[in-house]
Amino acid sequence: MSEVSNTIDFELVSPEKLLKSEPVEMVVVPCTEGDIGVLPGHSLLIATVRPGVIDIHEGGQVRESIFVAGGFAEVSPERCTVLAEEAVPVADIDPAQAEKRLEDAKQALTKAGEAEDGDTAAAEKEFKTAEAMLAAASAE
Repeated sequence: MSEVSNTIDFELVSPEKLLKSEPVEMVVVPCTEGDIGVLPGHSLLIATVRPGVIDIHEGGQVRESIFVAGGFAEVSPERCTVLAEEAVPVADIDPAQAEKRLEDAKQALTKAGEAEDGDTAAAEKEFKTAEAMLAAASAE
């Protein structure tokens, strides 16, 4: 019988670059169906990531938190890969900028709702992302 590793390889990739590639004890990913805790030996899974915070755990505590704007997660027993549309460490989020992003998103959503051919889906997505980013900054 093979020995099970006590870590899982975690990779976080944004459109610009590979942000993280390291072994972790556990990672919690915000998915559309709820938060998913990934430990070594996890079953195969592909999930849609919602705007929220990825928590990287070490020694039973959160070691690092990273805001993601959405994307996809692919999980296997040995690896968790998150392809994020946007990712930034929670500690690097400027609450004032997050507040401004939310205000801009509110205005865009209002304008899209008023226009006949307005792209309300994109405006709603940006609003939800800005809202989640502000919540992450406020929790820090």
